[in-house]
Amino acid sequence: MDFKEGEVLYFNKPLEWTSFKLVGAVRYHICKRLKVRKLKVGHAGTLDPLATGVMIVCTGKATKRIEEFQYHVKEYVATIRLGATTPSYDLEHEIDATYPTEHITRELVEDVLKTFTGEIQQIPPAFSACMVNGKRAYDLARKGEEVELKPKLLVIDEIELLECNLPDIKIRVVCSKGTYIRALARDIGEALNSGAHLTALERTRVGDVRLEDCLDPLDFKEWLGTQDIVEI
Repeated sequence: MDFKEGEVLYFNKPLEWTSFKLVGAVRYHICKRLKVRKLKVGHAGTLDPLATGVMIVCTGKATKRIEEFQYHVKEYVATIRLGATTPSYDLEHEIDATYPTEHITRELVEDVLKTFTGEIQQIPPAFSACMVNGKRAYDLARKGEEVELKPKLLVIDEIELLECNLPDIKIRVVCSKGTYIRALARDIGEALNSGAHLTALERTRVGDVRLEDCLDPLDFKEWLGTQDIVEI
């Protein structure tokens, strides 16, 4: 392996790790193995700390391919709790409002999900990495400032109801770059005349890269020791 010329690595990001932490751990172990102080390392698509799953990490000259990977179709499995909302649309914040769910049936959920396939307009979450006047939206939101984000045009290729144990549902989503599954949960809740937030999220595929192709970052140091590596 030649990390300076460029390698593309696949990881299963652990729960509560930031994307930045995963990249940092990968860079640290490679630099230590190569006995160098610096190496360019980057990821091809952020995952929230409370999400797990496929993350593509590029090293050296392969970081030029990051944008290419970002445009690959992504697949997620999301667990959504109906009847309650949070400011971040996930478990990062406490519930801020509750809504009725008695009227919701499996059939209604399936009918509503169909309306989200194809091109949709989605307003990103205030607690997101979107830029607002040169600042990250989540930095402004965490300071209690009002954040106004414009809708973005996205494509949902597939959306499938995997489980329906009301008030919880589990869905599989195949979507384009820039889709916020937290925002999709919010919009599904509203379409059901209720509220909703994510309780679990796993990215199961990026392009052709699936979970079974991914390394556990906790095993990366040991894995590196088994590889034939070009020294810098």
